[in-house]
Amino acid sequence: MNRLAIPVTEQDHAQGPATAAITMVEYGDYECPYCGEAYPVLKAVQKAMGDDLRFVFRNFPLAEIHPHAMRAAEFAEMAGAQGLFWQAHDLLYENQTALTGDDLNRYARLLDIPPLTIARGLAGRFDGKIEDDFRGGLRSGVNGTPTLFINGLRYDGPREAETLVEVLREILRETRHAAG
Repeated sequence: MNRLAIPVTEQDHAQGPATAAITMVEYGDYECPYCGEAYPVLKAVQKAMGDDLRFVFRNFPLAEIHPHAMRAAEFAEMAGAQGLFWQAHDLLYENQTALTGDDLNRYARLLDIPPLTIARGLAGRFDGKIEDDFRGGLRSGVNGTPTLFINGLRYDGPREAETLVEVLREILRETRHAAG
């Protein structure tokens, strides 16, 4: 079983408390259809688990097969620098088939991101962060998207919301039992 090679830090995009009993990391690609299918499932899992779950997203753009993936990742990182990462993340997945430059500019306007910020953000400013995420994924054994890690261990089980929630609740029970 593969382990997460790069620990979660404050540099990661995370939802949920840092003190949550469970941390789930997704390596994702905004243009990947499988990631698009996983998006509402992971949202449902987050809702079901509440404050017991910290969800982390890391970029893993498969640019060779998804021509808009890198630009979409740049857009999300640019929005993140404005404190709008999760809004951009959701917009990109909810509009996964519309990721051209014009589409990204339209999303930026929806998020009230100034044009100069967009131009700078899509000019390679965030490539280092995206490449770091990608390399960390490779070191962790990621070979496709989406890839999930739960408390540092790769998860390759069923991806339906109900099943994933039950797996997480079992981990939560084990964690609480071990602690007390």
